Amino acid sequence: MISKHSSNEECFFRCIIMAEKKESSRLIANNKKAYHDFFIDETYECGIELVGTEVKSLRGGKCSIKEAWVRIDDHSEVWIYGMNISPYEKGNIFNKDPLRVRKLLMHKAEINKLLGKTKEKGYTLVPTEVYFSRGKVKVKIGLARGKKLYDKREDIAKKDQKREAERDFKVKLKV
Repeated sequence: MISKHSSNEECFFRCIIMAEKKESSRLIANNKKAYHDFFIDETYECGIELVGTEVKSLRGGKCSIKEAWVRIDDHSEVWIYGMNISPYEKGNIFNKDPLRVRKLLMHKAEINKLLGKTKEKGYTLVPTEVYFSRGKVKVKIGLARGKKLYDKREDIAKKDQKREAERDFKVKLKV
């Protein structure tokens, strides 16, 4: 049977499809509470040090970062506290503590930059997302300033106003 494409073209298309699959990222956990409680000024992507059963549990989507926070220690190492990765069901003795402290992997220059920023009054580091990128687990952390109560009220009022406008727009479209 004679095909329309030569073998080089088929190989090329196959490589493009494989590259698109590798480029895709899949969200595991999102920290909406961080966006409610903080102004996120900058975000950084970093790797995380995990054991095998934790990765398998993450593939199942069993992760929570709502109560998590990030800290830089005296040795310029970045650690995430309070991140809950549920134990893998089939992991038996290889499962680790779900709330254990985990090391985040970043470049030294980024760590030094964040260290200087967090020394300023009012800044902290919070995890905003956990996701797979090219088969590796990544954590997006944000350099954040705390919101006051009136800031939260303003955000809620803006969301309500936007929701009302969308509702009015839908009603106009139906008529």
